[in-house]
Amino acid sequence: MLEMHLERLARSAMIEKLIVATSDRPDDTPIAELCAKLDLACFRGSLSDVLDRYYRAARRFNPETVVRLTGDCPLADPAVIDAGINYFLKNNFDYVSNCVERSFPIGLDFEVFRFGCLETAWREAVLPSEREHVTPFIKNHPERFAVGHYTSPVDLSHHRWTVDEPDDFAFVTAVYEALYGDNSRFTTEDILTLLEEKPELMQLNYHIEHGEGYRKSLREDQAFFAAQKL
Repeated sequence: MLEMHLERLARSAMIEKLIVATSDRPDDTPIAELCAKLDLACFRGSLSDVLDRYYRAARRFNPETVVRLTGDCPLADPAVIDAGINYFLKNNFDYVSNCVERSFPIGLDFEVFRFGCLETAWREAVLPSEREHVTPFIKNHPERFAVGHYTSPVDLSHHRWTVDEPDDFAFVTAVYEALYGDNSRFTTEDILTLLEEKPELMQLNYHIEHGEGYRKSLREDQAFFAAQKL
């Protein structure tokens, strides 16, 4: 799945270098081995402090701008990503995403931000949710960072194209089996057409509630605050 995902991301015209940032746990070694096979940069760091892992992965290449894409989105659309990057570059934002004010399908998520903002977050963030999810510190401080939202002209936010659960994997597998053989470069429009023709595919995973991982981190934030009061 990750190899298919990286194949799609490689079609981006705006991304200059892909870096896979995975954990240093032994069970993530196959990811590093895949990157070696594909001749892609791979950085390994903390499993839980993803902000630290992300910052250290980016710092090696001294970028001005960082694009964050997560490995659970194997239907990512390079055209959507490039449009978001262009939106970021043409406006005076510090951070742009399409997943704060959601109008794209869950699973087409991207975030674009200045490396300096990432470095500030890395230095100052202390909450569990801000360390595990990379960008909440930036989004939590609109008085310090100019935040922009890239939106779709049509609300597609009810679609679930991410892979967090086995049912999600079944859905994505069905999409690839239906489209990839005839057109390995299939687009968001192709997926939407498929779902119009086969709406039963949406029954595979659209019942899953999104965002449990972040809600878990917010509960950990409450425990952190309680500990600070002791």
